[in-house]
Amino acid sequence: MFTGIIEFTGRIRRLERSPSGGRIEISFDASREATARPLQPGSSIAVNGCCLTAVETSANGFAADLSPETLRRTSFASLQPGALVNLEQPLVAGGELGGHFVLGHVDATGRIERLERAGENGWLAVRVGHELERYLAPKGSLAVDGISLTIAEAKGDVAEFAVIPYTFAHTNLREKKEGDAVNVEADVLARYLERLGRPPAEPARSRLSLERLTEEGF
Repeated sequence: MFTGIIEFTGRIRRLERSPSGGRIEISFDASREATARPLQPGSSIAVNGCCLTAVETSANGFAADLSPETLRRTSFASLQPGALVNLEQPLVAGGELGGHFVLGHVDATGRIERLERAGENGWLAVRVGHELERYLAPKGSLAVDGISLTIAEAKGDVAEFAVIPYTFAHTNLREKKEGDAVNVEADVLARYLERLGRPPAEPARSRLSLERLTEEGF
């Protein structure tokens, strides 16, 4: 469980891909404070909003394995070594929930339609695809590359956000450009509300009947 408040960033040192999966190696950058929680083999960490398990760790970074499903669902299929990535360690019980509930289970890959800087602030528009359009609501939350963002406007399958200077300075948005792929995760609360709003499925009807059982000699 994460919050979408990016703690620090890193750089992809190495990225291997194959039909059977892959591996990513990431180096921490100067944004990781010396007081950050240590990362051990087996620890979870969100990389651009995707929850990964560290299989190798050091003081300077870590490595994680990527399943074929992860490569299919996320932007890791198109990222290259040297790319800046957002990093967040799991929420600690009793810790501050500054963003929204982020599971690290990426729903889809979106595309940046618009990214503008207006002075220190900016505007971001991401096309999420029609499959996720129903989860977009003004003032609702969406995780974009793991960043908890508040939707300012929803136009079809495009979510638009006002971006503050702090977000530009502390996330990979400062190096993104229009057309780039980003990982998108819908608000899990919206998913549960959608499920609860559906009429219950009718129970499956048995093809057995008293007449059929009689015919069969029971």
